Amino acid sequence: MTERILLTHGSGGRTAHRLIEEVFVAAFDNPMLAAMEDSATADFSGRMAFTTDGFVVHPLFFPGGDIGKLAVCGTVNDLAMAGAEPLYLSLGMIIEEGLPVDDLRRIVDSIAASAREAGVSIVTGDTKVVHHGKADGLFITTAGVGRVRDGVEISSAAAQPGDKILLNGSIGDHGVAVVSQREGLTFGGDVRTDCAPLGGLVAAMLDVAPDIRCLRDPTRGGVATTLNEVADRSGVGIRLNEDAILITPVVAGACELLGFDPLYVANEGKVLAVVPPDAADAVLAAMRTQVYGRDATIIGEVVADDPGRVVLQTRLGTTRIVEMLTGDLLPRIC
Repeated sequence: MTERILLTHGSGGRTAHRLIEEVFVAAFDNPMLAAMEDSATADFSGRMAFTTDGFVVHPLFFPGGDIGKLAVCGTVNDLAMAGAEPLYLSLGMIIEEGLPVDDLRRIVDSIAASAREAGVSIVTGDTKVVHHGKADGLFITTAGVGRVRDGVEISSAAAQPGDKILLNGSIGDHGVAVVSQREGLTFGGDVRTDCAPLGGLVAAMLDVAPDIRCLRDPTRGGVATTLNEVADRSGVGIRLNEDAILITPVVAGACELLGFDPLYVANEGKVLAVVPPDAADAVLAAMRTQVYGRDATIIGEVVADDPGRVVLQTRLGTTRIVEMLTGDLLPRIC
């Protein structure tokens, strides 16, 4: 192996085969991948969820994560938000000529570790190499499939007045972690991405409340944009309690310095759950038994008033309308 990626690594010839065998197959080894066919084959039963995603985050490495971990977590979380158990992922890599092979190995190892934690297998993939300056190091595309639980019907259009809105922890960590690395900023404290696979957390929630109305991961556009989408699709209003929304002091300070509202900053390990009121306490208790749900809180409720609108009850006792994000607060965040 050379120290850096060459165009010949994308040629399909001997050099490409060596890259695939020594870097990818060695890390993701499983029977379906080992067949080395153009497609993976598997037996499926029941209702399936299918998702696809692309990852262009810059920089490739940031506190607590990297593009590889982000690709796995982002894909399995999309499946989990449909009430599905994530099973299999595909992985496509667009690699820029000149990328250090050590960096590629580090990212691949991160993908493998994240897949093991999430309980999914990388069963098929593709590698392409483009000229230097054409891909900013590495772009990743994924697809994922998972099995949806029987009787589970989750939709952004299902929220009803009286439902409670639950969130599993602090917000804004991912966006601030990425921008701190990108811009070389320090904010007087340690900030790390919240990037995490949420399949186990969601499974615990569905175990106690299979009638959860809606699950969403507030990534780009943050909590504010995600809840606006739910309010719009369900034709309901949403009232949030600012005191119940967790923001770490370092993230709060960074957002104040940068002029950001944490409600709009991206997250990669958070779930917003819209839950019938009689199930809210049980779901909250189940969330708090899980490593990624220990800080779960009820942050608001669904109301009949002001359909399509999200309103925040502030710490000062006033209210403000929380609009959907306009523009691009933090580009290249995932």
